[in-house]
Amino acid sequence: MGYHIFIDNCKGKYEDRRNLKLKMNLNGVKVPHHKNTMNCEAVSMPVPASVTIPLLQHMGTPCTPTVKVRDEVKVGQLLADSDAFMSVPIHSSVSGTVTAIEDFINSNGVRTQTIVIASDGQQTVDESVKPPVVESREDFIAAIRKSGLVGLGGAGFPTFIKLNPKNLDEVDTLIINGAECEPFITADNREFLENGENVIKGIELVTKYLGIKNVIIGIEDNKKEAIDKMQQLILGKDGYKVTVLKSKYPQGAEKVLIYETTGKVVKEGQLPADQGVIVMNVSTVAFIASYMKTGMPLIRKRVTVDGSAVAKPQNVMVPIGAKFEDIIAFCGGYAKEPRLILMGGPMMGIAVPNDQYPVIKNNNAILAFAEEDALERLETPCIRCARCIGACPVHLMPAAIDKAVHGKNKEALESLKVNLCIECGCCAYVCPANRYLVLYNRMGKQMLREKK
Repeated sequence: MGYHIFIDNCKGKYEDRRNLKLKMNLNGVKVPHHKNTMNCEAVSMPVPASVTIPLLQHMGTPCTPTVKVRDEVKVGQLLADSDAFMSVPIHSSVSGTVTAIEDFINSNGVRTQTIVIASDGQQTVDESVKPPVVESREDFIAAIRKSGLVGLGGAGFPTFIKLNPKNLDEVDTLIINGAECEPFITADNREFLENGENVIKGIELVTKYLGIKNVIIGIEDNKKEAIDKMQQLILGKDGYKVTVLKSKYPQGAEKVLIYETTGKVVKEGQLPADQGVIVMNVSTVAFIASYMKTGMPLIRKRVTVDGSAVAKPQNVMVPIGAKFEDIIAFCGGYAKEPRLILMGGPMMGIAVPNDQYPVIKNNNAILAFAEEDALERLETPCIRCARCIGACPVHLMPAAIDKAVHGKNKEALESLKVNLCIECGCCAYVCPANRYLVLYNRMGKQMLREKK
């Protein structure tokens, strides 16, 4: 049964299921965890000789430089901003000299600009870095924007927009996403273990200024240390609870997480706030606490560095703009010649052509794989096995979408609800014909955008 049909035709039954806490199980896939760095406390890498900072690190409009070549800059200094609503400022992660402002093709194939800074190694902090004065919700939202914060779980959605929904009076639940269901990545798990107090403080700030009563912290059951720590930290806090989730991909996808923790369905065209919830990544909410104490904007983050081509996999605190090459060198360099380098995880990450790409705000992992672990699979015709349907967590029909895309049938794409696709990759993962189903779903979405 299609997900959209279930919503439209079984609303009454759905409400009954939710009220009785008899939820239907969402589909997904069991993937190997490969959490090799789970017990690796994050270490800070030395300041690199230079950083390359893209001016589009968020969903929305790129920023415009506020500095020029040969300018001296300091840590935390504003480098670029935009007057557009869907945008957040970019700050310097090092002190040094601007050596270039040049075009750059990012990992998504979008042309933007970058600011290249030669580090002086001093890490002199800019005079503008001061804790913000926050006395109201408006002050809080303004401070979040000024910090340059975006969702650190992967999407890069501007956080100040997420925290300012039009129907805030209807939002009663804050969900903290700590599922981290992608293989290899352990950065969020380490956030809980190394920075749990800031996670709680960040939650308290969000709930205070937004007037939210209930807090759910979702963590997969393969992260027992994190579960135990957060359960201890929420003792005595009314409205707080830790929900232990099954280790199943894509448990951390926003719509899936909302359903698994509350039983609510975010329908096509809706935002989570329309169902009374706001979802924040654990690292995002922890940063808020840090920023309110120090005033230091988002200039560095924790990334997991792993894969069969990496000599010493570990979690690393890196400055925004540091090149993959420098980060992997800090991790002992390459143990084997890399055949595939990913920005992000193996399910939803993006392959990059080389290690000259810089870390951006929503980059949570760098994975490098040797030849034997990165073999390309030949796409063959669909055999109509329906495995993709059984794996899809939102009950779409990927094979039918594949056919509609190749037939350029936009009406069929609308009927098949391609816009509900969360691009998790479950369909492609289970496909014995190696169909590029995620790509075709993206193409289908683009066809409908062009139609509109």
